[in-house]
Amino acid sequence: MPPRPSKRVAVFDIDGTIYRSSFLRELLENLISFGIFPNQARAYYTHAYLNWLDRKGSYEVYLEGIIKAYKRYIRGVQQHTVWDAARHVMDFHEHRVYRFTRNLVRDLKKKDYYLLAISGSPLDIVDQFARNFGFNEVYGRMFEVDKEEKFTGKIPNQNIIDRKGVILKRAVEKQRLTLIGSIGVGDTESDIPFLKLVARPIAFNPNRELYDYAKKYNWEIVLERKDMLYRNL
Repeated sequence: MPPRPSKRVAVFDIDGTIYRSSFLRELLENLISFGIFPNQARAYYTHAYLNWLDRKGSYEVYLEGIIKAYKRYIRGVQQHTVWDAARHVMDFHEHRVYRFTRNLVRDLKKKDYYLLAISGSPLDIVDQFARNFGFNEVYGRMFEVDKEEKFTGKIPNQNIIDRKGVILKRAVEKQRLTLIGSIGVGDTESDIPFLKLVARPIAFNPNRELYDYAKKYNWEIVLERKDMLYRNL
């Protein structure tokens, strides 16, 4: 018998690409609201958040503050406590997604694509979301857990954001996939490494850095605002 043809792969960022917010932010706010993290955790990012709302600062600086707060206060917290908080977030937010990427994922699933998610959010929450959404494989930030199943605050795969292209290559090799006819969807410059590898790169609601790169290389650009889609602006 001839060998079975390789599956095509589609790779997606999650936060801001499928999910209309940041899972890390929602998880952090939930942990604060339930008293797992102290209220002063917000001091790491409140100023940056207000600057971003007023268009005086970048979203990236705001996100850096969220990551610092999470790393600082996750130390000593039981893993099951975070899982409970993650499920609570999912109950309220799992359907708050973009129509374009939601429909694209559904269409690709029907066409038997291998769906790969690569996210900068904690795997403790993004894995559940992506699996429920139909993804075959999920990568996210893995926070270290000690023998007592408490978080240490360390991130063994600290540079996952910088290795998205490597992750895609490894998945293709491990799962015997093909990049012929492949699709990638991202929203920031951190997604460029995997977008450069796929046959159809899509810059979805891109930030300035990704937008400029996509325009330079004539990539597909899609903006979703309210109930409208705008392409290649």
